[in-house]
Amino acid sequence: PGNYSAVGGYGRNPYDPRRAPREGRNAGRPVLGVGGSSSGIGTARSFWAGNVGTETSGSILSPANANMLAGVKPTVGRISRWGVIPITGDQDTAGPMTRTVTDAAIMLGVLEGSAPDPNDPVTQRCEPPAGSDYTQFLDANALEGARIGIPRALYFDSVQVPGSDAWRGGLTGEARAAMQEAIEILRERGATIVDPANIPSVVADDSDDNLLTAPGSSVLFYGMKQDFNAWLSSLGGTAPVADLTELREWNLAHESAGAIKYGQLRLDQSDAIDLVGDRDEYEEDRARDLRLNGELGIDAAMAEHDLDALLFPGSGGAGIAARPGYPTVIVPFALVDTDPSPPMPEGFDLQPRPFGVSFTGSACSEPRLLALAYAFEQATMRRIAPPGMR
Repeated sequence: PGNYSAVGGYGRNPYDPRRAPREGRNAGRPVLGVGGSSSGIGTARSFWAGNVGTETSGSILSPANANMLAGVKPTVGRISRWGVIPITGDQDTAGPMTRTVTDAAIMLGVLEGSAPDPNDPVTQRCEPPAGSDYTQFLDANALEGARIGIPRALYFDSVQVPGSDAWRGGLTGEARAAMQEAIEILRERGATIVDPANIPSVVADDSDDNLLTAPGSSVLFYGMKQDFNAWLSSLGGTAPVADLTELREWNLAHESAGAIKYGQLRLDQSDAIDLVGDRDEYEEDRARDLRLNGELGIDAAMAEHDLDALLFPGSGGAGIAARPGYPTVIVPFALVDTDPSPPMPEGFDLQPRPFGVSFTGSACSEPRLLALAYAFEQATMRRIAPPGMR
């Protein structure tokens, strides 16, 4: 589970820290997820001003959303990954989670170096702002004249998967109402709302160009084995294990002590990769990820409608931004109804869950996204402290 570690157990969401009264595999899980393992809990509870998350596909945006935080998932390469335990260098990045957009902007500037890091060549991708100061972009009037796109298909409205009877995505209930309210606020503050501004690869008729019909990608599994082993090698004699294989074997040897309560399927799948024999498949998958999520995805939608940003509900846009390594800024906005799966026992008193609004753009667009997010935050000021802190 995303909010479990063998050392610390489950993280508890400060907006409802109760354990779920469910049986079997779900026994002991929190009523509300926390989106990560996760230091975001402490930020929400004001143990500290902010924390650093590392995201491959959602591990900054998801805990920020779940804990009513502002968060910045930067462009991959904006912050050096040197020393960070990797899943895959194609998508990994560190980034800040805080209680305000201002604090997130300050932390982003601290995390980013003033020059590219020779230990991480991808840091040449984006130019740091003057003085590594992102607060200079914070403008309460930034929404005036901004063009913001609404990717209706999949992210707001359910969409049928081409060639099948299956439908995917869509918002319901209070989350849908919250996003409609957010759109109206943006419009009132002077933004031009382009609705719909669908992601071309989501609505494409050609299955080769459609994100929903794309085969599974090996990028995470290949990258985990390649990059985790390389990280261990960089530690020299201080490395606790030699490689991913030895880590898996250690976990199995300590299974009775609770090392892998829920198994280690992803480690098993990654370790099964042949870094030589599977290289061509990985490169093909990586190229498809970039094309469908970047070129025919976010980039195409932004260019077609001349947008400053795309608006996503909660952390719902994390996946499509993760694959090409594009940035997102999330802002706390609402408490909405909770719909756990599997459901709680009849009569259980469910509490509302935090829900944010995300601004996503193409590579290196953090200055503009922070400006828009700050203006939205200042217009709404919707963050609510956890119960017991209000």
